[in-house]
Amino acid sequence: MSFHLSAEDIRIDDNHILRARLQNIDGDWCDAEIDLDNHLGNNEGEIQWDSANFSHSVDNVEFRIEGDGEVPVLRCRCRDSDGNEFARDVNLSERIENQNGQFVFN
Repeated sequence: MSFHLSAEDIRIDDNHILRARLQNIDGDWCDAEIDLDNHLGNNEGEIQWDSANFSHSVDNVEFRIEGDGEVPVLRCRCRDSDGNEFARDVNLSERIENQNGQFVFN
């Protein structure tokens, strides 16, 4: 299940920790977190899944639910090895789910 559909108080802390209260199968709300640095990287100014430590070379990390489809989007400014900056975003529900009140990366 896409995590944002069964979550409240979603936020990004320290530019890489996704935190929220996620609902489990019993309907209880559970505090949950996942370190996005373990799953996202910055490859020459592009955000990339199955990589690591994206927060080490990005600025202005923001999280919002956007659009009619209520998409959970992480936005940031990524730097390449020459120091150029690029506005980038990633749909976190592409790979992150709520499984019984816990974040799971797929």
